[in-house]
Amino acid sequence: MDSTTSDRSAGVLLGQACGDALGVPYEFRAPPLGDDELAEMKGGGLGPYEPGEWSDDTQMALCIARVAARGVDLASDEALDEIAEAFLDWAAHGASDIGNQTRAVLSAASRSEGPAGKRLRDAAAAYASRSPRSAGNGALMRTSVVGLTSLDDREATAKAARAVAQLTHGDPLAAESCVLWSEAVRVAVTEGGFELSAGLDLLADDRRDQWRDWIEQATGADPRRFTPNGYTVTALQAAWAAITSTPEPELDPAAGSYPCLHLQHTLHNAVRVGDDTDTVAAIAGGLLGARWGSSAVPWHWRRAVHGWPGMAVRQLVSHGILTASRGVSGPNGWPMGERVESSLYDYTPHPAVRHPHDEGVWLGTVAASENDSNAVISMCRLGVGQVPATGVDVHDHVEAWLIDSDDVGKNPNLDFVLADIAAATSGLRAEGRRVLVHCVAAEQRTPSAGLAYARVLGVPADEADEAIRQAVPSARGHGRLWDAARQVPEPPLAH
Repeated sequence: MDSTTSDRSAGVLLGQACGDALGVPYEFRAPPLGDDELAEMKGGGLGPYEPGEWSDDTQMALCIARVAARGVDLASDEALDEIAEAFLDWAAHGASDIGNQTRAVLSAASRSEGPAGKRLRDAAAAYASRSPRSAGNGALMRTSVVGLTSLDDREATAKAARAVAQLTHGDPLAAESCVLWSEAVRVAVTEGGFELSAGLDLLADDRRDQWRDWIEQATGADPRRFTPNGYTVTALQAAWAAITSTPEPELDPAAGSYPCLHLQHTLHNAVRVGDDTDTVAAIAGGLLGARWGSSAVPWHWRRAVHGWPGMAVRQLVSHGILTASRGVSGPNGWPMGERVESSLYDYTPHPAVRHPHDEGVWLGTVAASENDSNAVISMCRLGVGQVPATGVDVHDHVEAWLIDSDDVGKNPNLDFVLADIAAATSGLRAEGRRVLVHCVAAEQRTPSAGLAYARVLGVPADEADEAIRQAVPSARGHGRLWDAARQVPEPPLAH
């Protein structure tokens, strides 16, 4: 996978988890948010949850992801049995909240014998046969990660989406919604767009017209029309309406306007829909992350989001990447290698230098030495043994997605990312942290981030440019990253 496909793959679980955590405090609250009010990851809800903690939507998605990240075929009996066992174990030992239908199915399956996958499917089918309202949103809420399992095979994606849905939801509508959403995620990752109708031909002939009508009703519509949304159809419509009715901002760095802010704006709108707020925002977040990538998720969301089973942003990103790459890490071992190194760089420790406009900020390499930082912003790929940075609490280690390249396709959200890194530096400093900002060799990313931070401090671009060049002798001082850093607005980017 190239860097853009990797970024989008990394964004699926991360986007879902952020939407989930944003929606948690407002679930079934009327009204959830005012038109000008922004959702906050303040916890509470039905859990109750800690600030930034995701709910059952992402918990169940991670039951799937931990199997998918090994590259197995999710439609196989072996994989379905393993996912089913994970669901049952989660329900018994990890679930903070479970939807009524899912609870009933898992409870019935736990009392039967045989392979776990068959037990769940039988229990789901039995529930559907006796309940006229069994097309709940509990399968759709967890399906986005399934869209990563076969990026080059839409038929396999649809087969896996249907099979995983049927573990707990026997109504055909639930499986059909999962086929459509998983295919939309696959298309977003591989093609960079929103195309929910792209999966209609993956449904049975006699089901396509009805779903086409439902999608058309939601496209560009006010998402608040689709409530209550515990039904899989209205949940899909609410998420799709939020995505398609939210304008995509123009690129205007001087004004702090970036197209990928669409992800943030849409998630706030998804929460404003009301009713099952965490689920609608989680569904939307998976597709938004697939389109815009993990690099579109702001630093304070990445820093805050966490949940069962003891995971945070690093694990979400890793599971997304490994699912998309069928369980294969990159040649340098990222994302699951103990250390990530390259023969192209010198890893000898080099002293970090103080930022010329803030002595509480250090600029350095991946092996930076001689600094007193207690917070770190990393702009290069690190191994699991390098995260968090030595002596720094994981809560104070922010990993940013930034590629050292002048190729426009390598950093599709470049202007936003540099502004966000500057905002992270500013935010950590406001908390009293001493911050080390680093990449591998401090040639382009680190000095560019230093320049961007100078801009949010109010330093004129030419003055900041000259000061960073003098402070960081290794700085390249030209190229797309450097030019974009000069355009970072002042004051800091407001989210």
